[in-house]
Amino acid sequence: MKMNYHTHTARCMHAEGTDEQYVLAAIEGGFRGLGFADHIPWPFKSGFVSPIRMPMSDLDGYLNSVNQLRERYADRIELYMGMESEYFPRYRDHYDYLRDRGCQYFILGQHYNDTEEENDYIGFECETDDGVKRYADQVAEALNTGIFCYVAHPDLFMRHRTADQYSNACIEAAKVICQAAKEANVPIEYNLLGLDLQLQGRDRGYPSTPFWQQASAYGNRVILGVDAHKPSSLSNTDLWEEGIRRVNATGLELQESISL
Repeated sequence: MKMNYHTHTARCMHAEGTDEQYVLAAIEGGFRGLGFADHIPWPFKSGFVSPIRMPMSDLDGYLNSVNQLRERYADRIELYMGMESEYFPRYRDHYDYLRDRGCQYFILGQHYNDTEEENDYIGFECETDDGVKRYADQVAEALNTGIFCYVAHPDLFMRHRTADQYSNACIEAAKVICQAAKEANVPIEYNLLGLDLQLQGRDRGYPSTPFWQQASAYGNRVILGVDAHKPSSLSNTDLWEEGIRRVNATGLELQESISL
């Protein structure tokens, strides 16, 4: 059963294509189910406007579009409504609000610590070992809430590091993240957007070979995430098969679907 729960839309301002184009590409790619999980809109109390996620004013359009497509293509593919989200403790009530509006699941993508209003992108923070530790601790705290169904690109702390910069802090961070995921009974994601760029010679640090070598010792379950920012990523069957091959090489269990 071929499923992908990590799909963005043009509303995040760094993806392309219409919502329907993603659905049609998923059908072409042989997916049985497709989950939209665009970057969560936050009602920042400071008035901060994020350049990398949909504004709150786009939320209704997002929900309506996915619901309409779900009905239109019900005989060809199952569609799900989700969000890729950081864990910002000060805005915890927002998850309940989105659940009430029809959001079925949250993927943990900890791109910022504490709040985007006051912090740089985590990839820059993680150029320091202190930043790596902070990222891992925030991921563990998020998983302890029970809000999130899996961890997107858990090796995000390698975003601006090379394999030879996999420091003792990185080893400890991987341990914290893998143990937290096991305790929360959620899988960690092998990210196919990162893999696609690596195959093109444009390494973004993850999937990180030393991270996955280390993760293999913890016995985590793994889920593939296309992290689609363009429809063609979903119709690229070669990329999906290469992801399966690489996960299998780690010896970790590949999980096909999540319970919603």
